[in-house]
Amino acid sequence: MSELQVTSTLYSHFVIYKPFGFLSQFVPETRKSKPVLAQLYNFPDKTMAIGRLDHDSEGLLLLTTDGMQSHLIRSKDIEKEYYVQVDGKVSAEQLMLLQQGVEIGVNGTKYQTLPCKVELLTPEPNLPARGKKIRDPRHGPTSWLSITIREGKNRQIRKMTAAVGLPTLRLVRVRIDHIKLGNMQPGDVITIEAFDIGND
Repeated sequence: MSELQVTSTLYSHFVIYKPFGFLSQFVPETRKSKPVLAQLYNFPDKTMAIGRLDHDSEGLLLLTTDGMQSHLIRSKDIEKEYYVQVDGKVSAEQLMLLQQGVEIGVNGTKYQTLPCKVELLTPEPNLPARGKKIRDPRHGPTSWLSITIREGKNRQIRKMTAAVGLPTLRLVRVRIDHIKLGNMQPGDVITIEAFDIGND
């Protein structure tokens, strides 16, 4: 039996679909009335979100009571894939720029994102309705991209698409390593024994 299998019984691990509008935390903020993860399920003490999804982003979020698992999954060894709806039609040049890496702002300084996988999604992905209208289709065309990165700067995907003139309208994380969102619906919580991430 591997070390991961031995230690997994000591901890709790969860795969969730974070809904739009939820904060990736468990304690409400004093001056905000945004819903938090604790409202989705009776999580045990010391449960933490592995990384974050912004309040206006959705999709796959892993939770654990094991700090070592959190450190591993947030490393640059692990792929995170996002489906991104952007405002406008995507040109070949914009696609190439995103793939090569673009300059964004991080904590007041310039940062060059690492090369990453970017593909145009046609047809658009079959995702659950967000619950809040994106915008009126009469305002122009939109496009869907699959963007896979190994880093996770604050609001990185949104900053990347904005840097090439494609504002993000909707952002859904669909995969972390081999763990996929699949047919989960917003608010779903699945308990698992171990993540087994990074193991080929």
